[in-house]
Amino acid sequence: MRAPGAAAACGDGRDEPERCLSPAGRLAAAVCLGALGSLGFCSNLLVLLLFWRFPALRSPINLLLLNIALSDLLGCALGTPLGLAAGASAAPGAACAWHGFATALCGIISLISLAVLSYERYCTMTRTAEPDTTNYRKTWAGIILSWTYSLLWTVPPLFGWSSYGPEGPGITCSVNWHSKDANNASYIICLFIFCLVIPFAIIVYSYGKLLCVVRQVSSVQRGPGRGREQRILLMVLVMVLCFLLCWLPYAAVALIATFGQPGLITPAASIIPAILAKSSTVYNPIIYVFLNKQFYRCFVALLRCNKSPVSSLPRMKKQQQKPGSEELLPKPIQAQPPQNRDAEHGAAGQLQETICL
Repeated sequence: MRAPGAAAACGDGRDEPERCLSPAGRLAAAVCLGALGSLGFCSNLLVLLLFWRFPALRSPINLLLLNIALSDLLGCALGTPLGLAAGASAAPGAACAWHGFATALCGIISLISLAVLSYERYCTMTRTAEPDTTNYRKTWAGIILSWTYSLLWTVPPLFGWSSYGPEGPGITCSVNWHSKDANNASYIICLFIFCLVIPFAIIVYSYGKLLCVVRQVSSVQRGPGRGREQRILLMVLVMVLCFLLCWLPYAAVALIATFGQPGLITPAASIIPAILAKSSTVYNPIIYVFLNKQFYRCFVALLRCNKSPVSSLPRMKKQQQKPGSEELLPKPIQAQPPQNRDAEHGAAGQLQETICL
C-alpha cells in the first residue's frame, strides 16, 4: 500500500524522487514516530501500573479507561517497526499486513472505547437511580463490543476486501488508501462512516447532553459555580478538539487519496496526519486519566511509595474506598435548580468529577 495519494511507496524502486522523503526527512519522521511510540508506551504502561497497584481504581467505568490504555499500549508496541529509528522502509508482504492490521485494530478499539466511555458518562448522570458500582456486566459488554466491532472492520482486508501495505514513505504500514477500485473504495467509505463518524457523533452527543445538564444545574449559580461551568466546558472542548486534531486530518487524507486526483498528496505530506493520529496514544492517558483526580491522587501516592492514596490525602483519610466507590463514580445529578449555595457548588462539583472520570 502507498501513502494516501502517493504515486508509489518510497524505497520500492519504482517511485519518483520528488515524491519521496529525503534521508534526513525519513530520519526525522522515524524519530517523531519513535518518540510518540515511546511516550505512549510509557504513559499507558503507567496507567496499567496504577490499576495494578491501587484496587480502588477498579470501578466499572474505570475499566473502560483500562481498556483504552491497553489498546494504546499494544498500538505503541506493535506500531513501531523494529527498524524505525534508522528510517528503514516497511516492506510489503505478510509482515507488513500483520503490522497494518495490528495498528488499525488497536486504533479502532481506542476510538470505540472513547465513544462507549462518553455514553456511559452521560448515562451515569441522567439515570434516576444511583448506579450499582458492583455491576460490571455493562462495562464488560462495552469492552467486548469494542474488540469485536474493531475486529469486524480490521479483519476484512486480510481476506480481500481492501488490503494492508506500506504507508507514506514506507516507514509504517496501514490500510491501502491509494487503490481506487470499487473493492477498496467501498471499504474506505464504510471504515470512515462506522469507525470515525459514528464514534465521533456519539462522543459529541454524549458530552453535549452533559453540558446541557451542567448549564441547567448552574443556571442559578453565581461566583464559583460559574467558574466550574467554564472549566467543564473547557474540558469537553479539549476532549473533542483533541479527537478531531488527531483523527480528522488522517481521515481527510485517506478520503482525498481514495477519491481525489492521483499524486495529489505526497508521502512527505501524508506522514504528518499519520503522526497526528499516532499522537492519540499520548494524549489519551493525559486527558482521560491523569486529569482525573482519583488517578492523580494514586499517581502521587505511587511516587511517594505509599501503599494507598488514603494515607497521604486528607480528603480521603476517613474512608477506605472500595472499587467503584462514590469518590470514583459520583452520584447522578438531575437537572434541577439547587436549593442553596452549598448544594449548587456540590452539584457542579459532582458534574465536574463525572466529566473527569
